[in-house]
Amino acid sequence: MDLHVRYEGDDDPDKCTARKLARFDLAELHRSDAATPYGVVLNPHAERALSPADRDAADGETLVALDCSWESAGEAMFSLPGEHRALPYLVAANPVNFGRPMQLTTVEAFAAALHMLGEPAQAEAVLAKFTWGETFLELNEEPLRRYGECDDSSEVVAIQQEYLDR
Repeated sequence: MDLHVRYEGDDDPDKCTARKLARFDLAELHRSDAATPYGVVLNPHAERALSPADRDAADGETLVALDCSWESAGEAMFSLPGEHRALPYLVAANPVNFGRPMQLTTVEAFAAALHMLGEPAQAEAVLAKFTWGETFLELNEEPLRRYGECDDSSEVVAIQQEYLDR
C-alpha cells in the first residue's frame, strides 16, 4: 500500500516518525490537503473504526495519516479527502508515549492499519526503521490479530470494548 502523510511540521523533527519514513522512501509527505491523495484517512475523530473491510476503500492502495502535534490534532485538522476511519484501542511503544493507549506516532498508526488490512510484512518493514518498532507489534499482538479477523467496523468496536472494559 502507498503511505501518504499530510505533514504539518509542528513536531520535533528529530522525533518525527513521518519524516523518517519519507527519508527511507516508505511514505510521501504532503504540505497541503489538496496535494494529499484520496485514500483511507486515519482519523481518531472518525465515526467508523478501521476494519479489514476497508481494504476495498480507495482501491485498497492508499493510506493517509495526518502528522501534527497532539495539541493541534483537533477534529478540524482532519479535512482531508478520503474515507475516514479511526484506529481501535492500541498501546503506544514509542519512547515519548510508551504504554499509553491511543497515543500512537504516525508510523505506529500506519503499522496498525497495515496489519489490520492484511499487510503485516509492510507493517514490519515500516517499523523496522525504529529501535522500538518491534515492541509495538509485541505489545499489540493479540488485539491486532483479533481486529484483523473482523468482518466489519462493528466487530472491531465490539472487540475494542473488551479491552476498554479491562
